[in-house]
Parts: sequence; C-alpha cells; structure tokens
Amino acid sequence: MVALCALVFSCAPKEQVVFKSINNLLLDGDMGGSPTLKGDALFFNPNKMQTRLKEIKVDVMVDGKKAAEVDQMMDIVVPKQSDFTVPIQAKLALQDMGLLDAVIGFFGGKSYQVQFVGYIRIVKHGVTIKVPVKYNQEVKLR
Repeated sequence: MVALCALVFSCAPKEQVVFKSINNLLLDGDMGGSPTLKGDALFFNPNKMQTRLKEIKVDVMVDGKKAAEVDQMMDIVVPKQSDFTVPIQAKLALQDMGLLDAVIGFFGGKSYQVQFVGYIRIVKHGVTIKVPVKYNQEVKLR
C-alpha cells in the first residue's frame, strides 16, 4: 500500500502550473445571437514532465457582474518547463440589462474591469490537479 501511494505521488507534478495572463482579448459580435469573448490564456508549466490539460472552467466578470462562463473540455499536451497558450471563448449572457449597456460600451471602446476566476484541470498518469485561476485586467475592447 505504501509503495502504491509513493508511486502515485511520484507521478504527480511537483510544482503547480502557473496562470500568467489573458492575451488577445476581443469581443466577436454575432448579429444573430450573443457576442463571444475570445482570448488566449497563457500558462507556465515549471515541471520537468509534460502533462495534459483536460478542462478550463472560469467565470468572466465584467465590472463585478458575471458576464460569461468558460467551460471547455479539451485534451492538450502541456510541454515541460515552458509557457503554453490555450484559446478560450465564452458567450456573453445578455439577460442582465446592465450587462447589455456594458456590451454596447465594448463596441464604443470604453474601458472595463474584467476578472477571470475559476480553475484549469491537468492530468498526469491519472492524477488530476486543479490549478486556480484568478486574474484581473482592465480591457478596452473595440
């Protein structure tokens, strides 16, 4: 039993994958439906082993109001000891009328405080690890 525990923990990444930033953030206007917020999430894997990214689950807050949710299942190889980028996208929820004003402001080039809060899930040899994501960025979208 001790040997099994040692084997499982030796396969797990030693250090946590680090969330660094969201780049290339843009609002893709869809005249027929909800606009989509798109961007590239930048991470760093400090470990000497590659892992696999299986899930991204992040709430997107615009000026303190939940505007969207990124909920993507994937199977991406995470290279060892390097930065890696994952494309993300989220449909904006327009039910809240205050949010509708914010989205209209996006098209006008107004600045907003955007916060990303949630986690990514990585796997190595069957061991799952959730990496927290918490990031604030002032964004001016056109």
